[in-house]
Amino acid sequence: MADNTFGQGTPGDEAFPDPATLTYEQARDELIETVKILELGQMSLDESLKYWERGEALAKRCEVLLDGAQQRVEAALGSTKAEAAADASEED
Repeated sequence: MADNTFGQGTPGDEAFPDPATLTYEQARDELIETVKILELGQMSLDESLKYWERGEALAKRCEVLLDGAQQRVEAALGSTKAEAAADASEED
């Protein structure tokens, strides 16, 4: 085996971190790389399916984090509107 060989080319179950542990930016960046790898189309069907499944999990993680951010923004806007309404009623 050559000295410049890294691994055997087959990732194990522990090769990728659990998507639930990733930040939005980490999941998005890995998803972008996964899509690039899939677009090359130079893998076996089994490898492609593993990357596809990983991409789906990463996309779901991004969606969950974006939904959470949206809820936080809506809550902040709601509290701002409630404060504005309270201030307006105090002025009357």
